Amino acid sequence: MGELKDRLRADLTAAMKARDTVTTGTLRMAIAAIGNEEVAGASARTLDVAEEQAILTREVRKRRESAEAYMAGNRPELADKEEQEANLLSTYLPAPLTEEELDQIVAEEVRAVDQASMKQMGQIIKAVNARAQGRANGSVVAAKVKAALA
Repeated sequence: MGELKDRLRADLTAAMKARDTVTTGTLRMAIAAIGNEEVAGASARTLDVAEEQAILTREVRKRRESAEAYMAGNRPELADKEEQEANLLSTYLPAPLTEEELDQIVAEEVRAVDQASMKQMGQIIKAVNARAQGRANGSVVAAKVKAALA
């Protein structure tokens, strides 16, 4: 079992004892998402920390998209609930890269490729995403690489 899942379980126990229903529900959902991923596929497996973080990142993104949809649908109370859940799950993820850090990584990867052009854009994006380790949004990375190559 991954250390992130253990931490989620410990925090779930504390939230249940404190009778914090929002935190309890959110953490149960996160543990269930990790559990579903563990048993998906041909055989059950144990996830490493990076895979668990990827699952939590996906769950945070779902909550933020839902909050936007609720705001567009004039349902601010539901949007607030989704934002609370996203913020809670975000505390279990590493801090996102700053703009300067991301720009530096993009510049280094562009320099590392001989005669960098738009043809190597996918290769550079893949390298930047590997170095960012889920700490940067993929669309932001793609936009920065495209701007650096232009």
